[in-house]
Amino acid sequence: MADAFAFGDELGPAKVIQVYESSLGLKAVLVVDNVARGPSIGGLRMAPDVSTEECFRLARAMTLKNSAAGLPHGGGKSVLYGDPRMPREKKEALIRAFAHALRNEQDYIFGPDMGTDEACMAWIKDEIGRSVGLPASLGGIPLDEIGATGWGLVQCAEVAARYCNLRLEGARVAIQGFGAVGRHAARFLATRGAVLVAASDTAGTVVNRKGLDVAELIRIKDAGRTVCDYAGGEKLERDAVIDIECDIWIPAARPDVIREDNVQRLNTRLVLQGANIPFTAGAERALAQRGVLVVPDFIANAGGVICAAMEYAGATQGTAFAAIEEKIRANTEAVLAEVKAKGLLPREAALNLATRWVKQAMENRRFGIF
Repeated sequence: MADAFAFGDELGPAKVIQVYESSLGLKAVLVVDNVARGPSIGGLRMAPDVSTEECFRLARAMTLKNSAAGLPHGGGKSVLYGDPRMPREKKEALIRAFAHALRNEQDYIFGPDMGTDEACMAWIKDEIGRSVGLPASLGGIPLDEIGATGWGLVQCAEVAARYCNLRLEGARVAIQGFGAVGRHAARFLATRGAVLVAASDTAGTVVNRKGLDVAELIRIKDAGRTVCDYAGGEKLERDAVIDIECDIWIPAARPDVIREDNVQRLNTRLVLQGANIPFTAGAERALAQRGVLVVPDFIANAGGVICAAMEYAGATQGTAFAAIEEKIRANTEAVLAEVKAKGLLPREAALNLATRWVKQAMENRRFGIF
């Protein structure tokens, strides 16, 4: 637990809970970062190489994301060590056991994230009655199925494009991580006339500079195959997607995929951070010096949590999509206007916005506690 305090500050974390059950092979972490605005909402991430530090950084991103979006929720995150492709029965047992261990943690509401989906949220709902991103059959708004985060990214793109003299029609797009977020971002951007020229997943990268068939790629992924099964285009190794010249580059995979040691490989004009904490701070500074506009994660990819919060409040899918459009467009405009007026980095402007609202909420809490 000692390392949990090494990355705390005035905003949090409020609590860090580590869960371990050797007989099940259960090893997991919950970080509730800040609940000044209300109970925290954050996804359950499942991967073999997650960590407490990653969980905290993701929980902080959720605090900032929920604040910037004006939601009555704080930030939290949970991570579960394990291969999400393990047999369904074992995965269900682990997730149910983790949820049961957190049954009394009323400050945290589970949502889906990398490695988990609507079915996982249904298990948690059955176990403890507290999750979002549920299947439609349970009255939920299935975030991944409808593409809530991708819908938010295209709203962000339409606003941000004006700040780098870019037209979405004909804009070349490369997406790292053609999963739940990436495929819907591609789908919605295609309706604006953008052209997907490269996409990657864990198996590799497929490239066609004249344009990939987005609908066909989605059919391939829905069938459980990889982007490298796409019939047309050049097949490259997984990280080659970083090198593809494009107008819009969307990271929709893991944290820290762009760092000081590889940022020079990016050749793009606009980055929309579809994943949480995908770039290091040094990489973002380097891109700003080159004139590349990077819209931070907690502004660009807030569509999923906005939808989750709307579901929790009993809203319909149509109302949720309208809220995503309104909030993300307004926040992107506010952040980029401040960047232009004050010469700030986009993340600095976004942090100013979100942190100010969190601190105002903290002032109304008893003893100012987070």
